[in-house]
Amino acid sequence: MYKLFYRNTQKNMENLLIDGSNYVPRIDYVPRVTMNVATGILHIEGESYHEYTLEFFEPIFNWLREYMETPERKIELNFKMSYFNTSSSRRFLEIINMLQEYEREKSGRITVNWYYEKNDVDMLDSGEEYAQDVKLEFNLIPY
Repeated sequence: MYKLFYRNTQKNMENLLIDGSNYVPRIDYVPRVTMNVATGILHIEGESYHEYTLEFFEPIFNWLREYMETPERKIELNFKMSYFNTSSSRRFLEIINMLQEYEREKSGRITVNWYYEKNDVDMLDSGEEYAQDVKLEFNLIPY
């Protein structure tokens, strides 16, 4: 159902890509997710209102757990969502909490960039709520 590139190897991790756009019919309601091993940049963008969020996000959680086995990494999380449902919101909070735990327990350096359209008050409000829930560098960035 989803396009997923990820090889699970302990010593030589590969970049992560999950994308629903290359399917016929096109799957528009899942976010595009990329994680670059070399830069530590995780991008989650688009829309997320699918029914099976745990199944969709599980490979992301697994990839992050493995990536965060190495202490003191710098990770930049870039959210650029246009819409997400409540179930997706829970998964986003799980990711943010994982990153916060990594920063606290393994001296990771975490930055969260929450991008929102200038006129999208709901997305700004969501970002502000996440920012209040965690103790991470959290930037709200209009575009």
